[in-house]
Amino acid sequence: MALDEPQENDTVFTQQGITFAIDKDLLERAKPIQLDFVEACGQAGFQFTSSLPEESCEGGCCS
Repeated sequence: MALDEPQENDTVFTQQGITFAIDKDLLERAKPIQLDFVEACGQAGFQFTSSLPEESCEGGCCS
């Protein structure tokens, strides 16, 4: 994930006042994409889930 300006090959959309940009090709491979704020194992942050294969973390907590 990176913060930058939308590029020519990006799909841009706004949801709940937040603007997102994602490469059109990646969007087609990954959709549907879900963004959640999670708190687990003493940490908190944003978690993306999609149809792309997941990387696994032993014990459910990635460091």
